[in-house]
Amino acid sequence: MNDLHIARVARELGVLPRQVAATAQLLEQGGTVPFISRYRKEATGSLDEVAIARIRDRGIELQELDDRRAAILRSLEERELLTDDLARAIAAAETMTALEDVYAPYRPKRRTRATIAKEAGLEPLADLLWGDQSGIDPIGAARPFVNAEQGIAGVEAALSGARDILAERFSDDATARARLR
Repeated sequence: MNDLHIARVARELGVLPRQVAATAQLLEQGGTVPFISRYRKEATGSLDEVAIARIRDRGIELQELDDRRAAILRSLEERELLTDDLARAIAAAETMTALEDVYAPYRPKRRTRATIAKEAGLEPLADLLWGDQSGIDPIGAARPFVNAEQGIAGVEAALSGARDILAERFSDDATARARLR
């Protein structure tokens, strides 16, 4: 457990950083929670089994978060998608859920219905429906996008594709996901 993790766990659990550091060291040396709580009270400052288990579990969570953060940064760098703002947002994510929400729009995706709709040229229709929701006739707006060669047989198919694109946008929006949660 690194110094930042030790300070964070100590703050979260309301114990001293030296207690967390000693407990982490004993755990890394193979000590079990019951053994440490019974026979290493002098090292841990008399932490009980619950506190030691919480230190162990939170340390694991923080290490997994750091590992995932590093993997995400590598992926974004390899695909040349990493910007300074994105790197800051990734660094600021304090939970795995928040980290995954930041990464969601950049995650490599399988071929979805929204992807197919974009390839068929329906993204401008989705933009139109997204941007101006008052006074627009969706059926009239979809008519110019009907194109049998692109697989858009009718107005309903065009609107369905636009809905798929919009649904993907909503699901990739970290702020919307957080609010829904």
